[in-house]
Amino acid sequence: MAAALQERLQTASGEFQKIQGDLSAAVAARQKLDAQLQENELVKKEFTSLTPENTVYKLVGPVLVQQDQAEAKQTVDTRLEFIRSEIKRVEGQLKDLGEKSDKKKMELVEIQTASQQQPAPAAT
Repeated sequence: MAAALQERLQTASGEFQKIQGDLSAAVAARQKLDAQLQENELVKKEFTSLTPENTVYKLVGPVLVQQDQAEAKQTVDTRLEFIRSEIKRVEGQLKDLGEKSDKKKMELVEIQTASQQQPAPAAT
């Protein structure tokens, strides 16, 4: 009986660690998206100070290529929409992983409690 509980504890512990790893990866993705959002919002803010005579350049590999202002603004707006939708997706993922983590933590506590309540094997 104790071996079965130990086996369950090992399995649940491994699953919990995997969930924690996934949670860490999702948090890192969320932070990266936040940085991208801030950067693109800054670019959009800079666009408001442009006059029609200003020239906009886009970095393509190691080369700066001239780009139409309207096209550049549209690209940034599209990128902002995409980043916001990705943030919503990752936040949903974080919520789901947080719930899974809590459930697995409770399962671990239950298994540990059950194993502690078992009588110790008699010494011979």
